[in-house]
This record gives sequence, structure tokens and C-alpha cells, in this order.
Amino acid sequence: MCWPRSGRRVRPRSAPLAGSRPASEADPYRPPPRRLASGAVGEQPPRSSAGIRLDEAFEAARPSGRLERIFGTRAFFRLWIAQVVSATGDWLGLVALIALADQLAPEGSKSTAIALVLIPRVAPGFFLATAVGVIVDRLNRKRVMVACDVGRALVLVTLPFVDTIVGLVVASFLLELLTMMWQPAKEATVPNLVPREKLTAANSLNVAAAYGMFPVAAGAAALLAKAAEAMPDEGWVTNLRLNEEGLAFYVDALSFLVTALIIWSIAIPSRTRDERRAMKRGSLDLGGAIRELREGWRLVGKNPIVRSVNVGLATAVMGAGMVILLGARFVDEVIVGREADFHAVLFSLGVGMAVGVGAASALQNRINRARGFTWSLMGAGVVLLVAASVDRLSLMIPLVVMLGMLAGPSYVLGFTLLHENVANEIRGRVFSALLVLVRLCFLIALTVGGVLTDLLDNLSDRWWDGFASVLGARVELPGVRLTLWLAALIIMVAGALATWSLRSAKRPPVAEPSAGPQQ
Repeated sequence: MCWPRSGRRVRPRSAPLAGSRPASEADPYRPPPRRLASGAVGEQPPRSSAGIRLDEAFEAARPSGRLERIFGTRAFFRLWIAQVVSATGDWLGLVALIALADQLAPEGSKSTAIALVLIPRVAPGFFLATAVGVIVDRLNRKRVMVACDVGRALVLVTLPFVDTIVGLVVASFLLELLTMMWQPAKEATVPNLVPREKLTAANSLNVAAAYGMFPVAAGAAALLAKAAEAMPDEGWVTNLRLNEEGLAFYVDALSFLVTALIIWSIAIPSRTRDERRAMKRGSLDLGGAIRELREGWRLVGKNPIVRSVNVGLATAVMGAGMVILLGARFVDEVIVGREADFHAVLFSLGVGMAVGVGAASALQNRINRARGFTWSLMGAGVVLLVAASVDRLSLMIPLVVMLGMLAGPSYVLGFTLLHENVANEIRGRVFSALLVLVRLCFLIALTVGGVLTDLLDNLSDRWWDGFASVLGARVELPGVRLTLWLAALIIMVAGALATWSLRSAKRPPVAEPSAGPQQ
């Protein structure tokens, strides 16, 4: 605080310092006091020695005032660190799960097996998200998060010993149920740890933690694959399943245990008696996703910009889902590479997405966002078409980086267009409808992609003997390549549909019609 250079002013002893906060006001950068069951404010509970040591570690690493400016409070900074660790492990486990399903599946049905394993990671959220949210609101959120992290760790340490697709499906379903409970508990906790004026920044940091760790996890998977290759294939290494997938699952389990420890050390305010009573009056609602979809799309249809973003992103996700589903099979059958090569492809995709998202975030105020959204979609489709046409890893890696650099901006620019063209009072419903639709399209891609690949594989062998001659060159036509070409066309069509919808984009932001007379 800077004092004026003019004459010194005498201040009465009872008057507060200029710019200071009265004692009655709460410090927005300090975690709120713990509320007792009666609703009264009480002292914080005694901390364990582990929690005290964790406090000291965070304090030693904290630049003075910088964390508060970025994260709002130290408590939210810890929760964000927990999300970073958890998201890294979650992506790592997903990559290992796909690779293990590819190994266990019989020849000719690998894509179908991968789809069966991934569907339980998508379908439960579409049907049960609303009901799970009501259940979580009735429980202690901190205990829910810790219990879910420990539960996910226990499931993951068993996965290296699973040797059937059915076992992977069951494990995938259990992991998704625990994740569905952890996510709303975390989201509901954030407003209790962050000042109101910091909530927007907190949500952006949450998104960065959830999706920004994908390239880190892909790089970690590649390193673990190299480490597994250096281990002897005998004795205790074999007994503990310390292969590429086993190491990834163990590291993933460890990440969830670290997350549980961090969350346990956070002082999260208890809810008042009135809040708990209000939560108990809530009812389970299994049809919430369908109603959100119907209501959101009723509002989406009123604005061509919002409609183009929803159609573009949802359709593009269908093509992207096929890429995720078929990536390992493409590397195995077309590139004829090792599993570490698949991890390198994923790492390249993640790096490209990180670069693209960063560039779009920095330049979005200098470019035409609507045009950038549609062109990035169509460009991603073209690059995917070319990438699926090569058969060498050295050519595929730079193309995959370009694919990520185009796919990332479409996500950022699309969401920015929605924020700008949807009125605040209905923004939640529109975004809920988009997320439900994206999940549905991803589910369709997982369901259809594997079956379509096997079907096209058989048709290619029957009609063209599995290859074609183009300008005298032999081009292999396996089903996985044909399906990826189809995915590329779907993404390009999504960009074209978005462009067509934007041509009529001359309406004001969507707003609910007023029930009463105009003033």
C-alpha cells in the first residue's frame, strides 16, 4: 500500500487503515471456515502429520501472492493439482486399456473388442449422470472423492491380471461409475473454495487440467513402453505383469492414491443443515439427459451460429471417435509398427492439439472466429484423409501433429462462439445439450466403427483382393484404412454443414421469450 506524499495524516485509533478490510468481512483468498452440523462456524479440525507436511511442501513451493492471483485460494490450488495428477493417470489408463483390448481380441474382431471396452466409459454417463449427481449431493463430497480415488486404484491394480474382454468390460464399467461420482463431487466443491469473481478462471483451469494432460499421458505411455522392453520376460517381472500395459495400470493406480491423499488434506467446508435437508428432498431423475437434449436443441434451433457449432462439433466427434477406436489397429496392420509406435502417434496428436489450442486462445480476438471454426474442421478432415493414406510412421507423425493443430482450435473457437451468442440465463442448458449430443455421437462412433471396419475388411478382400492400383502403385485397402477415410469425410461434411449454417447467421443472441408484456 502506498501512502500519499503530502502531509502526514493522523488517524484515530478506532479507524481502519485505508484500503484495509473490516474484521467483519471475509477474506476472499482464505478458505471459508468449517461449518458444524448445526450450521455454526467452528474451528478447523485437527490436521494429521501427513496433512501438515503437505501444507509445508505447498508453502515452500508457493511464490508469494502469485498462486492467489491465479487460483484464488491455496485450497483450490491443491484441488487443481489433484486434478492434474488424476487426469494424467486417467488418460494413461485409457491408452493402456485400448492396447490391452487390442492384444486380447481375436484376429478379425479387434475393433469390435475395443469398442466393447470403451462403450462402458461413455454410455453410463448418458443415462445416469443426473441420478448420480443427486446421490452425490446427499453425501460428504470430500469422502466421496477420496473413496472413488481409492476404488479406482483398486480396480486398476487388478487389470494387469485380466485376460478376457469380458473382464475388461466389467472393469471399464466400474471405473466409469466411480468417475461419474468423483466428477460432480469435485465440481460442487469448487465454489466453496474459490471466490465468486474467480469462478470463471477456475473453470478454465479445470478444463486445462482435464484435457491438457493428454499429451503428457501419451508421452508417459511411450516411455513406459520403452521401459517394459528393457525388462527381462521371466521370473517376478512376468508374475507381476510388468509389461507395457501393466506398468501403465500401476502408475495410473498410484496417481489416484496420490490424488486421494491431496484431497484428504484439503479443508472443505461442511454444508449447513438447511443445505443437507434441501438435498434430501431431491429426487432421482433417469431421464434428465433426454430432457436436457430436447430443451437445449429447441433453443439451439433459434440461432444459426449456435446451430452450426453444435452440428459441427458433434459430427466431428463422431469422426474423432473412430480415430481413437482404430488408431492402434491402423498402426498394427498398416504401419506394421510396435505398440510404442501407437503411443508415439498419440503423443504427436496431443502435442499438436496443445499447440493448436494455445495458438487459438492467443489469436482468437484477431481472427474471424466463425470462419476459423469451419476451416479448422474441414482442414482436420483433409489432413486425416492424407494421414490414413500413408504407410510409414515417419510420414504419419507430422501429419498427426497437423491434425491436432487443426482439431484443437475448432474446439476452442466453437466454445467461444457459443459463449458469445447464447444469453447467460440459458447458457447452461445449451452447453448441457451439446455435451449430451457429443457423448451420444461418440457412443455411436464406438458402436459402429468396429463393426464397420470388419465389414469393410471383408468387402475389400472379396471385391478388390485387399488392394488397388493407383497410377501404377499398389495401395493396400484394409478395412481400417477405409473406415478412417470415411471418418475424414464425416469431419469434412461437419465443416461444410457448419459453413452452410453460418451463412444465415444474422440473428441476435438466443434469449428466452418473455412471458409478460413488453415494458
